[in-house]
Amino acid sequence: MKTQKKIIIFLSVVTLVIVAIIGGRAIISKKIASAIEASKNDPVGVIATKVNFFSFYDQIDTFGTAIANQSFSIRIKKEDLVSSIDFDKYPFINKNEEIAKLTGGETVIAPFSGRVGKREITPGILGGENSIIANLDDIKLLKIDIKLPEIYFADIKSGLKVTATTDAYKEIFSGSITSVSSRVDPTTRSILVQAKINNPDEKLIPGMLLNIRVIFNEKKSLAAPEEALLIQGNDKFIFKIENDIIERVNVEIGRRNENKIEIISGLNENEVILAEGTNKVRPKGKVTIVKTVD
Repeated sequence: MKTQKKIIIFLSVVTLVIVAIIGGRAIISKKIASAIEASKNDPVGVIATKVNFFSFYDQIDTFGTAIANQSFSIRIKKEDLVSSIDFDKYPFINKNEEIAKLTGGETVIAPFSGRVGKREITPGILGGENSIIANLDDIKLLKIDIKLPEIYFADIKSGLKVTATTDAYKEIFSGSITSVSSRVDPTTRSILVQAKINNPDEKLIPGMLLNIRVIFNEKKSLAAPEEALLIQGNDKFIFKIENDIIERVNVEIGRRNENKIEIISGLNENEVILAEGTNKVRPKGKVTIVKTVD
C-alpha cells in the first residue's frame, strides 16, 4: 500500500514538472514571438531621395584627333634673323605682338593670339638645319573632325553637345558640333562632322587623340537612382515612402544615364522614394528617414 502511494506521489510530481516545463516553454515562446513582432514594427532607418527631373539623352561614342582652332606657319632663314622670341619655351603671345625681327627692317607679327613653338623637323628635310620652322597655334578652342555612321544623319545637327576625354586628364571637356557635311562618304558610309571643344586652360594640345561623345535627343524626364529600382520577372517597381510607411509602386522605365533611370509612369515629381537599401524593408513596413540625397 505504501509502495502504491509512493508511486502515485512520484507520478504526480513528474506530471507537475512536465506541466511546468511545457507551460514555461509556452510562456517563453510567446514572449519571444511578441518581441519579434514588436521588432518588426520598429522603424527601419533608410536613405531617401525625391523624384526630380533629369536630362536624359542618347549618345554616340567615337574618337578624333585635336586640331588647333587657328594655325600660322612660320619659317625664317637663320641668316635673316635679327632677334625673336624664345621658341623653345612655347610662349603665349597676343595678336599683333612681334614674333621676330628680320634683316631689312621686316618683322613677323602674330595674326592672332596663341602659343608659338618649334616644329619637329628631321635634319636635312626642307633645309630645316638652316631655318627656324615654327607654328603659332590658337588652342583655346580645338577642332575635332569625326566620322559618324550615316544612320544618325537625321539626328545630327549643328549645336549638339559634345564631350571629350583623354587618358592624360581625369576631366571632361565640353563643346558642340559646328558643322555637318552635306554628303555621306560612299566608301565608309559615314558623315563627316566637325566639333569645337573648349580648352580654356590649354591642357589639350593639337595631335591628341580624344574620346568623343555626341549627345542628342535630350529630354527632361522624371528620374530615380538606379539602386532604387527592383525587378522581379516582368515587374519593375520602386519603394515609395509616404507617412513613414513603405509602399511598393510599379513603374515603367526608359533610358539610363549617369546612374539615373528614366521614370515614364508610376511616380510623380517630388514624391519621396527609397534611394538604397531595398533589402532592408518590406511593403507596409515603418521607416525613419536618416538621410536624404539628391
